[in-house]
Amino acid sequence: MKVQQIMTPRPRCCSPDAMLSEAARLMLETDVGEIPVTRDGLKVVGVITDRDIVVRCVAAGGDPRNTPVESCMTAPAWTLSDDASLEECARLMAGQQVRRVPIVDANGAICGIVAQADLEATDERSLKADVAARVATPH
Repeated sequence: MKVQQIMTPRPRCCSPDAMLSEAARLMLETDVGEIPVTRDGLKVVGVITDRDIVVRCVAAGGDPRNTPVESCMTAPAWTLSDDASLEECARLMAGQQVRRVPIVDANGAICGIVAQADLEATDERSLKADVAARVATPH
């Protein structure tokens, strides 16, 4: 099975110069914990998570209304091509201990995102167990 079969297509993205408060608002509107960060709306340059905002900005005394995404995002982002297998996706998630992976097309433009929950919704029992165990392990 390929990631394009389970990915969420056309995820909402933000630019590196957007404020963290804008990224947080997107997370709220779309009920997600990660927003891909793109240049020109296409090329993934990083990701911003709810945890990035809290740990790297709020806990450090920063103001999300005046702090650009670029200063707190995780970069570079781990991505996969839309023709990657679920096994490749599971290996990446487990190996890098990430819960979400932006998916890019043949031109390198973002076209989807796969979350750990997407893998868990499949019938691939061995993938689910491995990813869940490895991603939950502290760094």
